[in-house]
Amino acid sequence: MNNKIRVLLVDDHSLVLDGLKIRLQRSGIIDVVGEASDGLSGIEAAERLQPDVILMDINMPSMNGIEATEILVERNSSMKLLVLSIHDDREYILDVARVGAKGYILKSASADEMVAAIKTVHEGGKHYSREIADILLSQSNHGSTTLTTREQIVISLLAAGNSSKQMAKELGISVRTVETHRRNIKTKLGINNTPDLVKYAILYGLTN
Repeated sequence: MNNKIRVLLVDDHSLVLDGLKIRLQRSGIIDVVGEASDGLSGIEAAERLQPDVILMDINMPSMNGIEATEILVERNSSMKLLVLSIHDDREYILDVARVGAKGYILKSASADEMVAAIKTVHEGGKHYSREIADILLSQSNHGSTTLTTREQIVISLLAAGNSSKQMAKELGISVRTVETHRRNIKTKLGINNTPDLVKYAILYGLTN
């Protein structure tokens, strides 16, 4: 029986695909079952092959990796996608988390880290490389500020699409109290709008 992790590679550079395939299959626990060179063909290959994990680049012709990831997750929420990119821009990282990817690693990562990330995602976890975590911490303005348990619940409900009235009913508190929590959260995190709060909740695992 083949118990290897079935992986689909999506990248528009053939040399990168060849290198990734060699590095991953040397691990002994990964079987590269397919390759695609852009987002559109990546979607087709993913739906046809049903891999355990998809390793997705961001910048590609026809459709980029973020758009492809969003479509795949919308069609099948159990799809496990891991972004592998040269980009270390914070907005890219937040967008990747928002559309449902399970992690983000840089192409400069070692083969061991890539294999470990794929294994973690396959087992239901998330993996953001150390470099990515450092970038988020250094570029964000919320620093080491932490949310209270109640605030974490509020931001989780907010990310799920609940209104203040719905959250008040769910938590058994007044709408005014919910609004106070929301203001406090924004102040602590230095975030001024709801879409960015939702991105934060997704990135830091505060969603259900």
